[in-house]
Amino acid sequence: MRTILVAEDRDASRELARTLLEHSGYAVLEASNGAEAIELAHSHLPDLVLCDLQMPIKNGFEVLRALRADERFKSTPIVALTASAMMGDKEKALMEGFTAYLTKPLSLSVIRHELARLLDRDLN
Repeated sequence: MRTILVAEDRDASRELARTLLEHSGYAVLEASNGAEAIELAHSHLPDLVLCDLQMPIKNGFEVLRALRADERFKSTPIVALTASAMMGDKEKALMEGFTAYLTKPLSLSVIRHELARLLDRDLN
């Protein structure tokens, strides 16, 4: 079973993501801030990370940099999540090293498609 780390400070958003992912057959780890996300990632080595860009303690970009600095996460898909998508934000996130960029609220079909695409890529 593939494991996905959901790093999101809002309880309702984390619960929605967990429900969507568990119903799609994934094991889910949850972090409510960036520091906790880094700690969980290092201890559990998830197959994919969904990371909110605006979190307390460490934001999504700081989480991304910390994980990408670790050789174990060089090819792990790390997906940016945001509720405040502005023009140019997606490009900036992808240039920084995020694998993909999703906007909230999460759509079941979009998240399933994106996760299948990213995780299937790892299997090839």
